[in-house]
Amino acid sequence: MERSFAAYGVSHWVVLGVLSAGVGVLAWFGGRYRGRPGVERLGRVFAVVLVAFHVPIQVYDLTPARFDIEHSLPFQVSDLSWMAAAVALWFRKEWAYALTYYWGLTLVPQALLTPALNGPEFPSIDFISFWGQHLLVVWATVYLTWWLGLRPSWRGFGLAAVVTVCWGLVMLGFNAVAGTNYLFVSRKPDNPSLLDLMGDWPWYLGVELVVGLAAWALLTWPWTRGARAGARTVEPAAE
Repeated sequence: MERSFAAYGVSHWVVLGVLSAGVGVLAWFGGRYRGRPGVERLGRVFAVVLVAFHVPIQVYDLTPARFDIEHSLPFQVSDLSWMAAAVALWFRKEWAYALTYYWGLTLVPQALLTPALNGPEFPSIDFISFWGQHLLVVWATVYLTWWLGLRPSWRGFGLAAVVTVCWGLVMLGFNAVAGTNYLFVSRKPDNPSLLDLMGDWPWYLGVELVVGLAAWALLTWPWTRGARAGARTVEPAAE
């Protein structure tokens, strides 16, 4: 009989350790190799890895044997994050980097710390899909920032805020029709999460928005408060 995943059990700590080690290694080497030949090419290899990992799993989740309208559709922020990360790694688009940066450093880590994973342990497909998806997005964010030298801006902050709010409203409507809870905007997740500290529905949505925007502002301000050696805002790629 397969063991079920338990938050902050052995496997959870192992994954968090792998996440931290990957972030540390990428940041350390990124400071030394940024701007060198081959970094952009390696970023495109990273983009291919993201697509190669996620697309087969997504197709598998949409097969009749696996399909569940509550979980199978790619509507979560983590789903949108890997897509944005792949575009940012390949094309270095400003909008794609902004979404990857803000989602990858705040919303995705929330899922890592309070995982809504009710399934079997490693090596089940659900376990690999959930953790692989989130870890790759965080690592992609670090690569884009420390290796490719892309930087957040207040324009990117505004874009990410508008996209996030608009997508949340779309999901509110979809959830009402389909009886789902994508983005957890219709009710709190069953597992413990930070939303438990923010009041009942719909008040926690407003609190989450304010806290999230404040966190994003703090993630933007250090990069924009003055000129820094070697820092630049991401330039839109040529069309």
